[in-house]
Amino acid sequence: MNTKVWKVDNFGDNLINNPQIVDAAHFLQENEVVALPTETVYGLGGNAESDTAVEKIFAAKGRPSDNPLIIHIANREQLLGFVREIPENAVMLMDKFWPGPLTIIFKKKEGILSDKATAGLDTVGVRMPDHPVALALLEKCGLPIAAPSANSSGKPSPTHAEHVMEDLNGKIAGVLDGGPTGVGVESTVVDCTEGVPVILRPGGVTKEQLENVVGEVRIDPALVDEASQPKSPGMKYKHYAPNAPLFLVAGGMGFLQGLADEKRREGLRVGVLTTEENAAKYDADIVVSCGRRSELETVAADLYDTLRRFNSVGVDIIFSEMFPSDGVGHAIMNRLLKAAGNKVISE
Repeated sequence: MNTKVWKVDNFGDNLINNPQIVDAAHFLQENEVVALPTETVYGLGGNAESDTAVEKIFAAKGRPSDNPLIIHIANREQLLGFVREIPENAVMLMDKFWPGPLTIIFKKKEGILSDKATAGLDTVGVRMPDHPVALALLEKCGLPIAAPSANSSGKPSPTHAEHVMEDLNGKIAGVLDGGPTGVGVESTVVDCTEGVPVILRPGGVTKEQLENVVGEVRIDPALVDEASQPKSPGMKYKHYAPNAPLFLVAGGMGFLQGLADEKRREGLRVGVLTTEENAAKYDADIVVSCGRRSELETVAADLYDTLRRFNSVGVDIIFSEMFPSDGVGHAIMNRLLKAAGNKVISE
C-alpha cells in the first residue's frame, strides 16, 4: 500500500475546505484509515461505525482486539447518536475541558458503533480533540472516528508525522501532517457511568483539575496496584516501550551513574533519560534530556520523542530518572512504568 502524506501548513479560517483535508476525509468515508494530528499525539483514524475500517486499525497497529478504541467527534451533537445518556458530571467536564485532552466514558447505544471499536463492551470512550486540523477533518467527514495512537502497538506514541511513517508506512492509506503535537501524552480517561468519576488513565488533564470541576474523583486501583483487575481492558498491556530495555531508577544521581558505569564495564551501550537540569552531570554513551524537571509539562511533551531518540541512536539499556507523581507527573510516571514493564531499581 502506498501511504499518502498530506501536509497542512496553513491553519486558516477555511480549513475544512483545505484540499488535503478534503482528500483525507474522503478516504475515511471510504473506510480507509488515516493518521491525524491531535493536541496529544497522532491518532490512527477510521470510521467507528464500520467493522471494515476498525479491523484495518487493529491490523495496522498489531493491537489486541480486546483493547477498545476512543471515539473522536467534532461536536457534542454527535454524542446523541451513539450514547444512551449524558450524566451531569460529564456535562460539567465537557463544558470545561472539551475540546481538549479528556476522554469520557459513557454507556453506549447498541447497533450503531462497530462492536469491534468498543471491544464488545457496553460503554464507549469519547473525546473532542483540541486541534484545528483534527476538528476540520472530523467535521468534513461527518463520522465518529475511532482513533488510537498512530504507532505500532506497544511502541512509543507518535508526536510527529515522521513517527507515524516510521511505524506504519505502507500499512495505512495516509498521514495528515499538521506538525508536532503539543501535550505529548494521551488524553486522560474518566469513567462517568457510575456516579463518582473514576480515572482509568492519567493524561493531559490532571486529577486536581477534574476535582476543581466535579468534586470527588477516584483513581482506578489498577493504576497503583498491579494485582488489581483493570477496569479498562487496554490497561493490562505493555505500551510506549523503546527497543532497548528501560529501567526506572528510584535513587539519587550517584546511584543511577553507578548503574550506568557497571553496565558500560560489561560492554553495553548505555542511555540515560534525564532532564535539562541534570543532563550535563551524567557520563553515559547517550544522555537525552526530556524537558525540564521544574516544568513537568515539558517532560510530558518530549517523552515519546525522547524514547524514540534512543531507538534512533541505538543503545543496549536505558536508565531513567523518576518524576513526582502529582499533577501531570502522574501521567508521565504511568507512561514510563508501562514503557519499562514496571521495572524499577531502588537504591
